Amino acid sequence: MVQTKVENRAKHSQNLVFDVQIPKGAFIHNFTMNVNGITFTSSVKEKSAARSQYAQARAKGKAAGILRSNALDMENFKAELNVPGGTKVQFEIHYQEPIRRKLSTYEHIIPVQPGRLAKHLEVDIHIIEPQGLSFVHVPQLPGEEVVGVPTITKGEKKAHVSFKPTVAQQRKCPTCSSTTIDGNFVLTYDVKRDTKAGELEIFNGYFIHYFAPDNLEPLPKNILFVIDVSGSMWGLKMRQTVEAMKTILDDLRSNDQFSVLDFNHNVRCWRDSLVQASNAQTEAAKKYIEGIHPNGGTNINDALLRAIFILKEASNMGMLDPSSTSMIVLVSDGDPTVGELKLPTIQKNVKKNIQDDISLFCLGIGFDVDYDFLKRLAQENNGMAHRVFGNQETSSQMRKFFNQVSTPLLKKLEFNYPQEMVSDVTHNSFQNYFGGSEIVVAGKVDTANTQHLQSVITATASNAQLVLETLADVEGLDDFLNKDKHADPKFTEKLWAYITINQLMAERNMAPTAALKRNITKQILQMSLHHHIVTPYTAMLIESPNGDELMLADSPQDRKRACCPGALTLGATKPDNSIPPWATPTSKDPLSQVRGPTAAAVHQGSLVIGQAPTENPIPSWVKPTSKPGGPLAVVMGPTISAVHAGPLLLGQANNSTSSLNRKNPTDSNRIHSVDNDPHFIINLPRQQKNICFNIDSEPGAILNLISDTQSAIAINGQLVGAKKSLNNKLHTYFGKIGFNFEKKGIKVEVSTEAITLKDGSSSTSFSWSDTGSLIRRRVLVSVNRDSNVTITVDGELSFMVILHRVWKKHPINVDFLGIYIPPASNFSSGVHGLIGQFMIEPDVQVYNERPGQEPGKSLATMEVKGHKLTVTRGVQKDYRLNRVFGTGVHCWFVHNNGKGFLDGSYRDYLVPSLYSYLKRL
Repeated sequence: MVQTKVENRAKHSQNLVFDVQIPKGAFIHNFTMNVNGITFTSSVKEKSAARSQYAQARAKGKAAGILRSNALDMENFKAELNVPGGTKVQFEIHYQEPIRRKLSTYEHIIPVQPGRLAKHLEVDIHIIEPQGLSFVHVPQLPGEEVVGVPTITKGEKKAHVSFKPTVAQQRKCPTCSSTTIDGNFVLTYDVKRDTKAGELEIFNGYFIHYFAPDNLEPLPKNILFVIDVSGSMWGLKMRQTVEAMKTILDDLRSNDQFSVLDFNHNVRCWRDSLVQASNAQTEAAKKYIEGIHPNGGTNINDALLRAIFILKEASNMGMLDPSSTSMIVLVSDGDPTVGELKLPTIQKNVKKNIQDDISLFCLGIGFDVDYDFLKRLAQENNGMAHRVFGNQETSSQMRKFFNQVSTPLLKKLEFNYPQEMVSDVTHNSFQNYFGGSEIVVAGKVDTANTQHLQSVITATASNAQLVLETLADVEGLDDFLNKDKHADPKFTEKLWAYITINQLMAERNMAPTAALKRNITKQILQMSLHHHIVTPYTAMLIESPNGDELMLADSPQDRKRACCPGALTLGATKPDNSIPPWATPTSKDPLSQVRGPTAAAVHQGSLVIGQAPTENPIPSWVKPTSKPGGPLAVVMGPTISAVHAGPLLLGQANNSTSSLNRKNPTDSNRIHSVDNDPHFIINLPRQQKNICFNIDSEPGAILNLISDTQSAIAINGQLVGAKKSLNNKLHTYFGKIGFNFEKKGIKVEVSTEAITLKDGSSSTSFSWSDTGSLIRRRVLVSVNRDSNVTITVDGELSFMVILHRVWKKHPINVDFLGIYIPPASNFSSGVHGLIGQFMIEPDVQVYNERPGQEPGKSLATMEVKGHKLTVTRGVQKDYRLNRVFGTGVHCWFVHNNGKGFLDGSYRDYLVPSLYSYLKRL
């Protein structure tokens, strides 16, 4: 939002101007003016209808003005009003511009050009990132000699940045009446990231899936540099291009292959085929580029077709690594002047000849380049376009652009979601993922009929095929965002609409028939009107309350030239003057989409290697990409950090968890847990309380945790004793945990030695030194080496068991297990057990808190289930994120083995075997 307040202090009428720059690609969705208490409001209409209404207003003699302008990097929104003396005017414009991650950073640019000294000038930014902020910087202030220093207040998940220079700080000099504030305020930040596969966030019926792994081995590149050396490149542009190319060639990796083509009216090749990027070859290429002398015309068509031919020939001859990615980088400063001149024909020729696995990136130099053509060319062929302006910064801008695409980490990515749970999903198929960038997929979620949303990403990495799973609670963001006044409650919906409309406009550019263009245009128009967005097919009308005065916010018809805004005189009678067809898993998009605020509530996924199991280890709704030269493999454990071991990419051990936990465990993430000797933590989310108790029983005893005869699920834990007593007490721990999924005929036994899945008379085991997964009858068992095992039933119900290893020669302690169970609606109303009875949250009242005998351990009275108990404030440990030290969870501790809090006595929960149900209490 940009707001300006101005006042005409003269006695005569004057023009007041509101002129704001809006980044290209941003969508305006609201504009208001308040003139001496009279508010002009805006509405978005179909462009021809808005123009017609505007023309009718002019014809009837009503006051009418026009607001429209266009610039190179920015759209200028300019309102110029002629107002009587003493008039006060407030302008306010709202626009949305999701920020794309580039080079591991989000960059927000705010033009600040007041044009004069301002009594009150402030840039105020609030950042909300529930998963945590890694850094917040302000690398650039709006002026070369700005004295004011921005104030940055950074918390763990939120930040506030304020830039509020005084009038004295705005002056160019102590006696100057002009301002030094004239430029861009630049803010950069990034969020905290671990090794998980992505952030799946759900809020108000929409999901946003952010994917930005950085810790993967880069894929080899096969790259053709196609450089325009026509006469228009003479001078500074060519010198800057040569300097940039020398650095770019130095940055190639030894396993990359490359060549250089330069073209004017002819096409020349430095090498007719790809060569390895050795020091000798890159030095030779640099000398070749240094010797180029620009002259002649511009034959873009033949240059691109020659580059495509070289890559296709290398592929046909088996010269390309199967895991490599192929790309063409075109550098040009103008339209074609030689050979094929028709831009649509060039597009068709390129599309007809290029292979699906080749990406085309276009870099336009200068002010005269037809950037829209280059953008269409790139979008049609798995790439992206960028423009630099042919000045002293050209070389650094070119290097920065190449750095964005120089590190391909994954290719052939598919994002899969259960079709019965989602709709209107944006592009979910991508040719490449580059390090430091981000892929964003969005869609609608049926939150009324699902508690969790699962996604599965399939992709090709260096020497491996990945399958990465993510699971999110549909209410994961509700509490956090609803409590923050600066959070936009519609941010998920707006981001989905932004991505969808942009992708529709790209689809329209590539539509082969007029009928298809009209159909897509209709979809864009419907979405623009519904979401109140100004697009190339809509316009914004600004009206006074009585409708006598009207303004039109419209884009210029000629996008290469700006349009001068008209003026509106106030106080005078007249002025002086359902889901689109492309949103299926078959469409492709080259790079990440832009993104907005993020949040946690996600779950770690898996890495895939090895031989295919007898049953598909991923849900049936997933359509994984196939890896050249090998089958899809066993699902491997959650981290995507990796080490090479022969031809396989093996999952690296990770202390973090797999598919249950990604939120801060200090609030237990609505998880019931049993860990240590054994400590029970019962989370009561509705009442925002944690209740804890211990069970002291004998080694060998089997305790029932979950017993649900109607759902046919039983979970039990068998105790193991310490090696000897400590302070006259023998501590006990869970040494085995059994899961019985009777309806599926599946039993799972987890011990400190192995994990065994039993399917009738057959059984399959993993040791804790393995990292892998096994699926039977939609029961997925995923083992994370020496860390944890996750058991997922039907993709919805998940349990995690954590392994605690101790020193084998420890005189007292033994290895043991902890279990973490989320509250779930999958259980019946009759579910019971030490944990099961709390799936339906009991009413608990805690009051009369008072000092206890030990400092920090206060006492209180708790009323529950008709009992009045004395409880102690304490801290128990959640070991999901840190298996060594754990994370403290504050809770009220119930003494005497949970007496009064549990139904009956703890002895009522003893069962005869690991797979038994609890006898009815």
